[in-house]
Amino acid sequence: MQGLNEVQRQAVTHTGNPLLILAGAGSGKTRVITGKIAYLIEHMGVDPRSILAVTFTNKAAQEMQLRAASLTPQAGQVLIKTFHSFGSWLLRRNAALLSMASQFTIYDDDDQLTLLHSLYPETNRSQLRGLSNQISRAKDFGLGPHDPLEQISHDPEFPQAYQAYEKRLREIGNADFGDLILRTTELLTQHPEVQERMHHRFRVILVDEYQDSNSAQFKLLSALAGPEAYICVVGDDDQSIYRFRGAEVRNILEFSQQFPGTDVIRLEQNYRSTGHILELAGAVVANNQGRLGKVLWTAKGKGELPRIFLLDDAESEAQLATKLLQTEIETGTPLSDTAILYRTNAQSRLFETAFLQAGIPYRIVGTLRFYEREEIKDSIAFLKFLANPKDEVAFRRIINKPARGIGASSLAKILERLGPARGNLLLATEYTVPEVSPRSKKSIASFLAMVTTLSQPPEKGETLAAWVETVIRESGLAEYHAQQDTVAGTQKVQNLEELVNAASLYSNTPEGLTEFLEAVELDAARSRDTESENGVTLITMHNTKGLEFPKVIITGMEEGLFPRSDEDEQEIEEERRLFYVAVTRAQEQVLFTSCRSRRIHGRIVDTMPSRFLSEIPEHLREIDDQTRFAVPRGYPAAHTTVRRGPSSPQTRNSFTFPKGTRVYHDDYGSGEVVKAWENGDNEVVIVQFETGRSGQFIPKYSGLEKIQ
Repeated sequence: MQGLNEVQRQAVTHTGNPLLILAGAGSGKTRVITGKIAYLIEHMGVDPRSILAVTFTNKAAQEMQLRAASLTPQAGQVLIKTFHSFGSWLLRRNAALLSMASQFTIYDDDDQLTLLHSLYPETNRSQLRGLSNQISRAKDFGLGPHDPLEQISHDPEFPQAYQAYEKRLREIGNADFGDLILRTTELLTQHPEVQERMHHRFRVILVDEYQDSNSAQFKLLSALAGPEAYICVVGDDDQSIYRFRGAEVRNILEFSQQFPGTDVIRLEQNYRSTGHILELAGAVVANNQGRLGKVLWTAKGKGELPRIFLLDDAESEAQLATKLLQTEIETGTPLSDTAILYRTNAQSRLFETAFLQAGIPYRIVGTLRFYEREEIKDSIAFLKFLANPKDEVAFRRIINKPARGIGASSLAKILERLGPARGNLLLATEYTVPEVSPRSKKSIASFLAMVTTLSQPPEKGETLAAWVETVIRESGLAEYHAQQDTVAGTQKVQNLEELVNAASLYSNTPEGLTEFLEAVELDAARSRDTESENGVTLITMHNTKGLEFPKVIITGMEEGLFPRSDEDEQEIEEERRLFYVAVTRAQEQVLFTSCRSRRIHGRIVDTMPSRFLSEIPEHLREIDDQTRFAVPRGYPAAHTTVRRGPSSPQTRNSFTFPKGTRVYHDDYGSGEVVKAWENGDNEVVIVQFETGRSGQFIPKYSGLEKIQ
């Protein structure tokens, strides 16, 4: 009990009714849950073998086991597992009841794909990946193939495909990851003797990070908790940020209704951040309707005011970060004290390039460096082959990616013809056509036609971006990697778009392509030499969960980027929770950057500051005087609330600039409104201009004129 504050002590010593511990960011929840395990064993006489503690990662489970054992040796007998490892533990002990062998194999994503391909051999693997993702999603919702599946897919053939997959999986006797939850729940609900045994065994159930649980995990927990069990869940509704993985924030919001008599204890003292940071995070997330509510506080003092930098473009954003880091180097501050946060992985490219040029060491957490990512290497390989048809390394990578029906035997025959073709792989491919099967012949002919078309000189007057975008699309790589973008959010499409943006700085000529590929290789080579534990951290906001840094720079604070959507209020609320998570990673200082334009698909698009900046109270932020000139005409002031309210058909019909309106702007020329919506009391429009640029405006501030 030493070192616990009064509220933490209440949570540790609580018994009886179900308990929901709302643990705010940095409030010491791990200390509480491990302390509770020790208290139950040492002071309440609970048999450690009757305690089940569940969390979400193996690392967290191991840490919990070690910390609990350091408080009482008997904690080593507590069953501490992830949801999935608990499911595997229980299934293997009762496998025969489900007609499974206790030595069943657990299928990963690739195994799922292989099984589906055996059922649908005529369908390529990239198309089957979408089906695999839908099946996994259904299992996250606790849905079997005979349940209503409209929320997963409206494809009328999906239930049949799910049934075929499940039938084959059960014939084999193996399980996928979803089964570890779904079939464990089935075991408990369909075999009362097993459920009664588990109710008798586990008298205490503790669940950590409960805000990250999905529907299937909630069903498992409900089946596992007996009427005499003491159940305690720990989580933070304001940090539920994994909806795209199936996490259901309602599990924590409605816990008290699902388990009547629940007591709620709020851990609100934060040991990480200064007062201004906590107040800012709390003020913004308070705009969410779906939350239980708490107010974080700290004894550390108010600290520095958060600062907002309003910049011209993303290049200026990277230059600002470089300048700030160079100042830290000069003052002897470790670069590892700083983290640069962004919404999508693709945003790392400009920071990587700027830091490489300035000699600033950095490390990327949770993903590969930009030019090491699969989709980028695929696209670069295709560009290299178009630039040099003798590049065998590039050819081997792209000849059958995505799958084109050109297998290993066809590739071997092509390489045998390199001599007569004088090293030209296109000619060697042509020479091979008469020697292959009719099916391979058709595939090779299609590949040759595509490469021939893409090898044509690009149109004059455009940057290299338009041609690179065409290559990525026509080669099939765009569609292939879009299908790879699973519900887990791989962000491959955004990375490909960022590669197009990088190409926009070069001329659309063979010389421009050569310069671009050379720059890519130099950046890639330099990046391999700059990995450093003392470097600045580049990381997505999602990957920061559980981390902390003295200084945090939150970048890309623009509508359409963060938040990414203006359509779905649930999505906006989750984005606002992600903002809360990002801000509360900072211990001492938080900075925000917002750009008035970004390159999208190689073109410069005007943007508007994020509504989250507008929701920060004026007394909790400073706008940097050296950058505020960058706010263009037509943008709201940083303190103006532009939070979007619900629209009705009547308000949609009353737009002064509805979709389709022809307009003129002094700075951009003529264009057409392509989208209109409401942000609070303001009408907001997106205009596509004849110059190719597009922009987002509030008409009453922007100087937009209708063209009659």
